[in-house]
Amino acid sequence: MNAKLGILAGGGHLPRRLIKLCEETNREVFLVAFKGQTDPETVNDVEHLWTRLGAAGKILKTLKEQQVKELVMIGPVKRPSMAELRPDWRALQFFAKIGAKSLGDDGLLRSVISAVEEEGFVFRGVDELLNDLLATKGVYGSIIPDAFAYDDIKRGVEVAKAMGRVDVGQSVVIQQGLVLGVEAIEGTDALLSRCLDLKRGGDSGVLVKLKKPEQERRADLPTIGVETIKGAVNAGLKGIAIEAGGALVIDRDALISAADRYGLFVIGIDPSDYE
Repeated sequence: MNAKLGILAGGGHLPRRLIKLCEETNREVFLVAFKGQTDPETVNDVEHLWTRLGAAGKILKTLKEQQVKELVMIGPVKRPSMAELRPDWRALQFFAKIGAKSLGDDGLLRSVISAVEEEGFVFRGVDELLNDLLATKGVYGSIIPDAFAYDDIKRGVEVAKAMGRVDVGQSVVIQQGLVLGVEAIEGTDALLSRCLDLKRGGDSGVLVKLKKPEQERRADLPTIGVETIKGAVNAGLKGIAIEAGGALVIDRDALISAADRYGLFVIGIDPSDYE
C-alpha cells in the first residue's frame, strides 16, 4: 500500500486532479492549503489545513500528526515578499540555515525540499504521480512551425539556457531573433501580456519554455495549458516550444484543440537539437 501523501497545494486545478487520482487508487491524502494561493474549492471533501506559507512549524507538526510520509508540491505559487510571508520561528531558522545561496526560485525550492526531507519526509515530483502530464517530443495538433519559427526557437533556447544558469526564469519570447521579453518573478501570463505592446510588424514570435539546467524536478517544472495558448494568441505569437521530458502539459486534448482553433503551433523539443 502506498504511503499517505501530503499535498502542498498551490493554485489552479492540478491539486484537485491529484486528489481525484488518489481517491480512485484508495491512497490516503492530507492537503496543506495556503491562504492567498490555493483555490478554496480544492479543499472540498478532503482532510486539510489552511495556513500561510511562513508557518513552517505548524505545517511540519501537522504533517507528522497526520502520519504523512510522502509530499508533493503541486500547482503554481506566487512567491511572496518577506512581509507577506511572515515566517514563524521554525521558518526563520530555516532561512538562516540556507542564507543567501538560495535567492533564486530554483535554489530556494531545492533548499526547501532538502530541509523538509531532513525532517523525515520523502518528496515526489508531480510527473511521478501524474505521469501523463510530461511533455513529449514533436508537434501537438495540426499546426506546423515554419523555418522562421525554428530560427526563433533556436534563439529562444540560447536565451532561456542563459537565464536558467543564473536561476532567473524559464520562459522567453522571441520575434525575428529579437528578445521581446524574459520571465522573472511575474510568471508566464504576465510576460505574455507585457509582450503584446512590444511585438514588431511582420513575422510573429514564439514563446520558449525550458527547465533550468539545475532544475529541481520535484517542484516548479515549466507548465503550459489552455490559458497559455490564449495568452500567446493575445500577445500576437504564432507558437509555443516546450522542453520534452522537462515540462508539464495540462489537459493535453483541450490544449491541442485550442491551439488548432487559434492557428497556433505547439511543439515539444529537445534543446540539444538547437545548440
